[in-house]
Amino acid sequence: MDCVSETKTALVTGANKGIGFAIAQGLGAAGFRVAVGARDDARRDAAVQHLQDAGVDAFGVALDVTFEESAAAAARSIETEAGRLDVLVNNAGISGPTDNGAQDPTTLDLEVVRTVVETNVLGVVRVTNAMLPLLQRAESPRIVNMSSDMGSLTLRTGPILAAYAPSKTMLNAITVQYARRFVETKIIVNAACPGYVATDFTGHNAPRTPEQGAAIAVRLATLPDDGPRGSFFNDDGTVPW
Repeated sequence: MDCVSETKTALVTGANKGIGFAIAQGLGAAGFRVAVGARDDARRDAAVQHLQDAGVDAFGVALDVTFEESAAAAARSIETEAGRLDVLVNNAGISGPTDNGAQDPTTLDLEVVRTVVETNVLGVVRVTNAMLPLLQRAESPRIVNMSSDMGSLTLRTGPILAAYAPSKTMLNAITVQYARRFVETKIIVNAACPGYVATDFTGHNAPRTPEQGAAIAVRLATLPDDGPRGSFFNDDGTVPW
C-alpha cells in the first residue's frame, strides 16, 4: 500500500490502560492517528472507543508482544490500515510477581525473570523488528521505549525487584544498540522514564497521573530531526544510566 495520507500514524503497545492509554491520548491530541496495540480484544475495543469518543483517530491492533506471529500480524494490519508507521512506542510491560521472595535476589525465581524479560525486553525487540519496514517508509520515524529509573545503575531507585529492575536496565542497553545501529538513518530511538505513576502496577498509589507519565513519551515521539538519540529521559531531562 502506498503512503498517501499526510496524517502520521503511531503504534502504542499495551495501550488499553494506564500510561499506554494516556500516551495514545497525547499522540492523538498531537494529530496522530493512533494504533492501539493490546492483546485483550474487549479491553482494546473499549480503549479505541474511549479515544474515538474523545476525538482521537484511533484503531485497534491485536498484539501480544510475547509472540513473533502476533507482532508480524500486527505489522500487516498496520500496513493495510495506514501504509506506514511514523512512531512506535514500546510501552507494554509487566512487573512480575513479588510474593514469596520471587524478586529478592537471594531467593530469585528464575521463571519470573524469564517471564519479565520475555515481555519487557524481548517483546520490544520482537515488535520493533516487525515494525521496521513500516517505520523506514516514514519521513521522521521515532521509537520510544518506556523504561524506568529503577533500571538506572546509578540511581538505584524503588524497591528491590531483581527481575523487573534488571529488565529495564537491559531495555536501556538495547535502546542504545538500536540508536547506534540507526545513527546514519532518520530513525531516532530513545528511552523514557514516566516516573512514579498511579497505575495498576503501583496499586494506583503514586503521586503522578498517567497523563503526566505519558508526557515524556509524547515529547520523544515528536522530536525534531536533529533531536537526541540513544538517551534516557524523564520530564526533568537526562536520566543517568
